[in-house]
Amino acid sequence: MSQKKRWSAAHIPDQRGRVFVVTGASSGLGLASARALVRKGAHVVLAVRDEDKGLRVAADLTAAQPGALVEVRHLDLADLESVRAFADGLRSDHARLDVLVNNAGVMAPPRTLSAQGHEVQFAANHLGHFALTGLLLDLLAAGRDPRVVTVSSANHRQGRIAFDDLHGERAYTPMGHYNQSKLANAVFGWELHQRLTAAASPVRSVLAHPGYTATGLQTNGPVAPVKLLFGRLLKPLAQSPDQGALSLLYAATEPGVAGGQFIGPGGPAELRGAPTRVRLAPAATDADTGRRLWAVSEELTGVRFTFPTPV
Repeated sequence: MSQKKRWSAAHIPDQRGRVFVVTGASSGLGLASARALVRKGAHVVLAVRDEDKGLRVAADLTAAQPGALVEVRHLDLADLESVRAFADGLRSDHARLDVLVNNAGVMAPPRTLSAQGHEVQFAANHLGHFALTGLLLDLLAAGRDPRVVTVSSANHRQGRIAFDDLHGERAYTPMGHYNQSKLANAVFGWELHQRLTAAASPVRSVLAHPGYTATGLQTNGPVAPVKLLFGRLLKPLAQSPDQGALSLLYAATEPGVAGGQFIGPGGPAELRGAPTRVRLAPAATDADTGRRLWAVSEELTGVRFTFPTPV
């Protein structure tokens, strides 16, 4: 897409009758995405760790858009039991899902372990979304123009997946492991595209990144140097969440988007600007890395994807 078209949320097609799950929907990019989708008539499931905050957000959305279809469900992506409970609950109440937006994340905290003992950035940013996608894939296959949108970062190009030390037991750096998790998102999104295509599935796997956007990601949890740099010193350069969410929304709703595409801001260094197709790092599309990460993710989550056999 040309930067000249200046795609905005006003270009989102009518979403009435479509069901979206947006993870991390109580603030930042997730909230901005949910708000834009609700305005276009979508039924939006706010998948949030803090249910009270999610309920306040839902009340605000319905007050601003009377008749809005919004529901709040608890989801802690760093806890695989929570992921399974969320998926079970959604499956009991919905026969189909049209779009899953894998957005929630954590950035550069001190080394922390998840409920299952995994480094928390790898757990919340990648493993939780991997498991959630696998558990909801049949609902997506029943959807209309179904898509999985996995949110990565331009930082994926600086990442390396340390298969021999995924959880930082020997060496941990907050930003290094953040970059690892964002590369894992990109590898997963691309490998999922390859597997969906091979299975002739109707589901499309699309990737997106928001550029440099001012959200709580940079201020709620990072170690002090990262919080100072990204949450304060460089903040004047950042986009608003509404602007940053455009890449996610384009990937989720634009009719012409193909599986495997990576959507990001079209401005200098992809820091800001209207959404356009951008480049994945070679490491993200490496077939051996994709197969290896997939196998490790299945082992760590206990989730096996079921793809239909092509006719």
